[in-house]
Amino acid sequence: MTKTVSIERPDNLPRHLAIIMDGNGRWAKRRFMPRIMGHRQGAKTVKEIVTAVRELDIPYLTLYAFSKENWSRPREEVDALMDLLYDYLQKEVDELLGNRIRLRAIGELDRLPPRVKTLLFDTMEKTSKNFEMQLILALSYGSRSEITEAARKIAQKCVDGELTPSQIDEELFASYLYTSDIPDPDLIIRTSGEQRLSNFLLYQAAYSEFYITQTLWPDFDRKELLKALHDYSRRERRFGKTSEQILLRCTGSES
Repeated sequence: MTKTVSIERPDNLPRHLAIIMDGNGRWAKRRFMPRIMGHRQGAKTVKEIVTAVRELDIPYLTLYAFSKENWSRPREEVDALMDLLYDYLQKEVDELLGNRIRLRAIGELDRLPPRVKTLLFDTMEKTSKNFEMQLILALSYGSRSEITEAARKIAQKCVDGELTPSQIDEELFASYLYTSDIPDPDLIIRTSGEQRLSNFLLYQAAYSEFYITQTLWPDFDRKELLKALHDYSRRERRFGKTSEQILLRCTGSES
């Protein structure tokens, strides 16, 4: 993640960029390689994209690294993915510290293998005072489970008399999600051409912009990232308002 290559900065950047990293297996299959080779190449892409995002001063980057559903994959593939995660944490901690990047993780982290979980939490603690950028790994993550758990906790608060139903609003509900202190994603990129969220940030993505690329994750480089960001910078985000209202707000002409 050393800053060596300058990047043309789009006019308008997202504050929070989230990426569904898809296509590792297909990348390997097209090259008649084992799936793990695609995952290894994908890990190299992670490093390149984290570097680029840091250089662009985007403060939040969330990567969908391992879904809750991924536990159902063949055991040898799951083990290989956990090994890759462990290696990434070992190799990148100094770079994270040097570039003032805070590592965080969301998901059912207790399901991770003990050595991976221990190293993950150790890395998060070591980088906890970095606030130039936050790198959030979604690990063993499922948005439906996240929402269900939030509802369960709120319901228990009501049963215990600490909350009443009338106090429950969107802000309170969001405070019980994994992302309670993280802004909603402005832009979600999905690689490999698939057009679905795959149980990723369902609540948080209510007003996110989407960018779908046919590029497989191992081939998603800085150039591809910039294409997505330039596309985003040309969009008008209205959040239910009209274009005229947005224009008036931007010019300060609202009464």
